[in-house]
Formats: sequence, C-alpha cells, structure tokens
Amino acid sequence: MLALAVDSLETTALTKAQLADMLYEQIGLNKRESKDMVDAFYDLIGACLVAGDDVKLSGFGNFQMRVKAPRPGRNPRTGELIPIAARRVVTFHPSQKLKEMLQDDAS
Repeated sequence: MLALAVDSLETTALTKAQLADMLYEQIGLNKRESKDMVDAFYDLIGACLVAGDDVKLSGFGNFQMRVKAPRPGRNPRTGELIPIAARRVVTFHPSQKLKEMLQDDAS
C-alpha cells in the first residue's frame, strides 16, 4: 500500500490541489497528469451519484444518493410555516476498515 504523506499539509482539509501534488511527488506523474487524474476521479464520482448509482470505495466507504421527501419547515425568526421541497442528498457510510482505523487512532 502506498502511504501518502499528509503531515506536511498546512490546513486540516485535504484539497484537490494537494492530492494532485502528492501524486506528482510520490508517484512521479507530471503535474498536468496529476491534476487531470484527480479531476477525472471527482468527475466520475459526481456523475455516478447524479445518475443515481452508489459509489463504493473498498476499504473507505460508500457514497449513496438519497431522496428526501418534502416536509413542513418553520422560519426560526418569524415562526412562519414554510414548505421544504423534496431534494436529493448524498450520504456517506464509512467502511468497517475506516471505522477501525479511526478508533485505533483515537486510543
């Protein structure tokens, strides 16, 4: 397994640009190829979810598209009832392996 060094990142969030830089530095792809690969990966995941397909990343987790039903809501400022329309949302469920990694790191 390839260990990616993320300790040197300046922020707590991992960005697409940082992923591309890691591919460039650790795998040896050129910068353009690295950026294109990361963009293609995100585009493919997004397209699958938009099409209604689940995305399963072995050892990481599953992304699923879910339709939330319309429901009544309330404006917190005025208390007025406002209908909330049906919408599609993405949910993420971590794999057992990821859950174990997180628990091992916490102890």
